[in-house]
Amino acid sequence: MGSLPGQDMPEAIRTVMGELGERLGVPFLPELPQRGVGADMVGRGTGLLVDLYAEVQPSGWRIADRPGRDHGRARSHLSSDLDLLEEYTQGYTGPLKIQAVGPWTLASTVELPHGDKLLSDSGAVRDVAESLAEGLRLHLADVRKRVPGAQVILQLDEPALPGVLKGTVPTASGFGSLRAVEETVARELLHTVIEGVRFGDNAADAASATPVIVHCCAPDVPFDTLRRAGVTGISFDMSLLRERHDEALGELIESQILLFAGIVPSTDPPSAAPGVAPSVKGLSDRVLALSRLGFPGPRLAGSVVVTPSCGLAGASPGWARRALKLCRDTARALEELD
Repeated sequence: MGSLPGQDMPEAIRTVMGELGERLGVPFLPELPQRGVGADMVGRGTGLLVDLYAEVQPSGWRIADRPGRDHGRARSHLSSDLDLLEEYTQGYTGPLKIQAVGPWTLASTVELPHGDKLLSDSGAVRDVAESLAEGLRLHLADVRKRVPGAQVILQLDEPALPGVLKGTVPTASGFGSLRAVEETVARELLHTVIEGVRFGDNAADAASATPVIVHCCAPDVPFDTLRRAGVTGISFDMSLLRERHDEALGELIESQILLFAGIVPSTDPPSAAPGVAPSVKGLSDRVLALSRLGFPGPRLAGSVVVTPSCGLAGASPGWARRALKLCRDTARALEELD
């Protein structure tokens, strides 16, 4: 879904392009959080902000008055990563996914200069969302310039969104929780960011619109909120689904919204247990189990993108490569249903 283990970005990009750079694969710009400050999801997100800056304090990331060393590290990581992406994608044509932290998760993680989380101040949340949207527009334009044959896809990571809606995001002190955000407010802000990024400066040209998916690996993914916010697809951990989610999934397929189904384990399966390691047949059967929603196999296959359950930063390098290959091979098996 974006993150990979290790600190070697050239090797990470080679792995991604080698496993996913052909038909049915969706290569992506990797994130390597093990490199430290500024290479993590939130650090990269703060580095994308326009006219807003953040620094690391003992409690985590915090808005700062001016750019400092931590901001510089985040920008430097991203700049060098894009240079390498450009180098290793010469002549590539096809989909290319870029990940970034979503506005609600950013607001739930980063602190105000002298107080609580950004989430506690609705005005600050709007300011950060606008800054992030502008930064993402610039970022995607840069990617298109560097990889001119790519059809760029944006993934917004929103693991904190269910907590935002339920009022379970902890305060900076950790002794309480911030008040729940109304569903309409959460949806409208997401819609504003998605539409601003999707069309950029050319809202009239729907043919060149950027597909935007939202990744949420937490339980109780707010499928209906995301659908009404205007996403192209929703990414989730399929092991967390329950029967109560069936109606929402059916509505997504009816609405032609792609299901990015996280069915490949994001960490190494126990090697000592026989039959635990996933197979292509076992994974494709899990997708086809969604036939209980009332859709034929080919319709399901055309509505599902096979992914790991979450980021692969906690996996071994060997399993990370294997997981990507399983995604690609399972997609090929499902394609045969057409």
